Amino acid sequence: MRRRILTSILLVIAATVLTLGVPLSIVSWRLVDDLMHQDLAGALERISASLIAQVAEGGEPHLNRLALAVPADGRLVIQMPGHIPQTVGERITGEVISEQLVMKGGGSLTLSVPTDSVRGEQLEALALVGLAVLLSVVVGAVIAIITTRRLATPLTDVARRAARLGSGDFRTSSRRYDIAELDRVAEVLDSSATDIAALIRRERDLASDISHQLRTRLTGLRLRLEELSAHPDEAVVSEVQAALDQTDRLVTVVDDLLANARSRRAAGATELRLADELAEVRAEWLPAFEAAGRGLVVRCPRRTVVHATAVRLREAIGVLVDNALHHGAGVVRIMVRPGPSMVVVEVSDEGTGVADALVGHIFARGVSTAASTGIGLGLARAFIEADGGRLELRRARPPVFGVFLVAGGGREMPAGESDSGAGTEASDGDDVAGAVDGATRTAVT
Repeated sequence: MRRRILTSILLVIAATVLTLGVPLSIVSWRLVDDLMHQDLAGALERISASLIAQVAEGGEPHLNRLALAVPADGRLVIQMPGHIPQTVGERITGEVISEQLVMKGGGSLTLSVPTDSVRGEQLEALALVGLAVLLSVVVGAVIAIITTRRLATPLTDVARRAARLGSGDFRTSSRRYDIAELDRVAEVLDSSATDIAALIRRERDLASDISHQLRTRLTGLRLRLEELSAHPDEAVVSEVQAALDQTDRLVTVVDDLLANARSRRAAGATELRLADELAEVRAEWLPAFEAAGRGLVVRCPRRTVVHATAVRLREAIGVLVDNALHHGAGVVRIMVRPGPSMVVVEVSDEGTGVADALVGHIFARGVSTAASTGIGLGLARAFIEADGGRLELRRARPPVFGVFLVAGGGREMPAGESDSGAGTEASDGDDVAGAVDGATRTAVT
């Protein structure tokens, strides 16, 4: 879209240049020619007045006086009744521009100049027009670039937010763009995110409650039926056994429905190169860390592959990084520890961590360690669990959150790489990723 907007504006500028520049060049060319004719006509008027005055005095024309009114490279031809034709100036070879004046009482004056003297002025006029056109193109291109950025960047951001909303990220954003239409779209997205989040939360709570109640009631029913299975009447025992079979089938159906729901949520999971996803997280958050004067370190073996959904993974890691930025302190580190079946992504900072009273409830919705909504960590855990992973608080002080991801089937371990080495810290002054052969430094402040 940015290219289309830029191309459209540049085409408009080109059309404007062709519409105005070409006629302006023609007008400038002719204007210089007309001005030369006017100058020659004015010179002839002065020469004619001088000649008339000299003739009135009864003398012969003084050519030396007339030469002062003739251009340096011009030629004047004087034809008067009763006088021999006279000339002032050298003969001109090539094309000339001439102007003739018929004098009162007879006679004529013809003043000519070389065309080359006029062409120079005409070319200067064209050069000025060309410079004006070039300046307008440059200014138009700058305006086009600024306009495309002002339009395309907000639209890209709105599209990204819409994609996040479709992937299950219902966080709102206070960012606005000073464009009424786009601000309206952003407000609608925020309102939709809030409504959809509330709807899905109610549905999930309802499904959880129904599942819990069904399991509780089925367990109680099975206990009662097992008591009846000791009845002395064989017919009663036979019916009880049939009821127990139906109860087991109902439990299996409930389990299958829950499993199918989980599998549908994880349907978008694919094989991802973890270093690339973390590089995008780093690119998104590094400006905020630089503005806060803090460091963001990402360390991941280059060939580590996980089975997850890209948007969900980046958003979940982004929630942890956001919490570390606003509620933590010091350098925030994202360290990856590959394993044979699971890959652990640890997000830590150097802050005071989580209070003991909140350790067991940190992922519950509405629970927050500061003035926030308290839905970020719960949302991050939901994203990770939707792809078959786990999100846990591994250490409260200093805080370390662990994201457990399913290792991808195509994961390859470079030579010299080990699970234990992938997470070790390098010594001061060393590259944080240089301690492991094959590990790549994706981000260091």
